Amino acid sequence: MSYAAVHAPAVAAAARATGLTRVYGAGETRVVALDSVDVEFGRGRFTAIMGPSGSGKSTLMHCMAGLDAITSGSARIGEVELTALKDRELTRLRREAVGFVFQAFNLLPTLTAYENITLPMAIAGRTPDRAWVDRIVHTLGLADRLTHRPVQLSGGQQQRVAVARALAGRPEIIFADEPTGNLDSRSGAEILGFLRESVHGLEQTVVMVTHDPVAASYADRVVFLADGRIVDELHAPSADAVLDRIRRSEGRARTS
Repeated sequence: MSYAAVHAPAVAAAARATGLTRVYGAGETRVVALDSVDVEFGRGRFTAIMGPSGSGKSTLMHCMAGLDAITSGSARIGEVELTALKDRELTRLRREAVGFVFQAFNLLPTLTAYENITLPMAIAGRTPDRAWVDRIVHTLGLADRLTHRPVQLSGGQQQRVAVARALAGRPEIIFADEPTGNLDSRSGAEILGFLRESVHGLEQTVVMVTHDPVAASYADRVVFLADGRIVDELHAPSADAVLDRIRRSEGRARTS
């Protein structure tokens, strides 16, 4: 049983992996990006995933979100086993149960902020819950920017629109890959605060990949990866505690 499975608190899982393995290539080019990972992401919790370059943190998120194929093992969102889904079913799951926030804002330039926020629901043929969207827009401070197109918004405002889009459909889980990587420190802090508020105030579930100890300190829990395996975790993290864990991990790697 993994470190995470032993030490994780008893919280209902929004997503879980069991023996999750992802291998790229074969023979001399074979790379094991994830090596039998067991992990759960608690419902209504904010989890950060950290690790050095090549540790498998983005691969883990992509496999758990159904964006990358799984070589072996299990990945579930709620009680739905991703490996059992056909391509069309997987696309529908991603559209209806998963929200995404990435470094690149991925907003359509010809659409207004409101149209970008509600686009996934429009594609799915669903009517937005206006009260819920209004609540998100108010929380993110976007009420006076809804008719603006992306070119008329600052980087921080564009990322807020991307966060609102991820939240608008009330997904089971939101995956964020370095969501503040293209922002200045002030805008980044605002986005991280909004992600935390979406968990604690709007009862969402967020899993964020980051390399930044300050960003990780906004989470309820930090999971550390190295060489495709979970090697440690930290609850109620501070930036200093995260940095200390990283330094200790790097020290062990140098002496091993």
